[in-house]
Amino acid sequence: MTAFLTLTPNPALDIATRTERVEPTHKLRCDTVQRFPGGGGVNVARVLHRLGADVQAWAATGGPAGAQLVALLQAEGVPTQAYPVHGDTRENIAVLETETGREFRFVLPGPTWTHDEWTTALTQLGQHLREARSGLRWLVGSGSLPPGVPDDFYAQAATIARQHGVGMALDTSGKALAAALRTGVQVVKPSLRELRELLQQPLEDITAACTAARSLVLHGQAETVALSMGEQGAVLATRLGAWHAPALQVPASTGTTGAGDCFLATLLWALDSGQPAPEALRWGVAAGAAALLAPGTTLAQAEDIHRLHASAPVPTLIITAG
Repeated sequence: MTAFLTLTPNPALDIATRTERVEPTHKLRCDTVQRFPGGGGVNVARVLHRLGADVQAWAATGGPAGAQLVALLQAEGVPTQAYPVHGDTRENIAVLETETGREFRFVLPGPTWTHDEWTTALTQLGQHLREARSGLRWLVGSGSLPPGVPDDFYAQAATIARQHGVGMALDTSGKALAAALRTGVQVVKPSLRELRELLQQPLEDITAACTAARSLVLHGQAETVALSMGEQGAVLATRLGAWHAPALQVPASTGTTGAGDCFLATLLWALDSGQPAPEALRWGVAAGAAALLAPGTTLAQAEDIHRLHASAPVPTLIITAG
């Protein structure tokens, strides 16, 4: 029985390669190409599946790239529901510069949806949630919205989820994030840059970041805020307080693509299993670090997540309820 349904309106066929140096004009001779199924919700589903969760990936797909994305998901054993759209699924390119360890990520916009496509998608989502009955506990909306889809698409999805007693977790940015927060979600995972843009605040230290994250909780926009902060670690805020966990020191020589998706997937897995907030944060940070050990969007492996979690420090309580 499916416990998690991930929603990816704008998935991608992720292409990863490496070259010695990235520079203009010249032809850049690249190493072997690797292809992965990508997009926020797709990645979340892949990690949840590795952790043994009952998950299904819902992804809008079209064209040869879409067919390859579905085939790659099926090869990993991830149950997948493909929603056909008339345009071609986008392809994203990540190039690792081996001389410096820097990663260059080229993210394409994706196909333009028609009005009928996005309204039908929401209708089908409602039908799916209704038919799932009590087994489905989480709807995870993750990634950008494709052109033609309104900014409040995730907000509408959150409303539909609430009507069926399903919790909504969200990882997106910009206007789509702001619209969904006005509606309210159970869990939201902004990056530090996204939270700065949302609140128009500099958030220059950990305490400021914790205060800002918890403000979303206190204003009823989210029950839990998971803030990823890269090298500064991560923050988790609830009504009980706000905790900070430092980043784990692992080599990131293969790039950072997908680390945030691994963080969210494992955090939700821990919360769903009844772990308290700081322990769920500890699991999430371990997963984000584990993602750095693999090339492209290979993503975190379960054994690496468990190994790194065992050595992860207990998060520090920065703000207490009161």
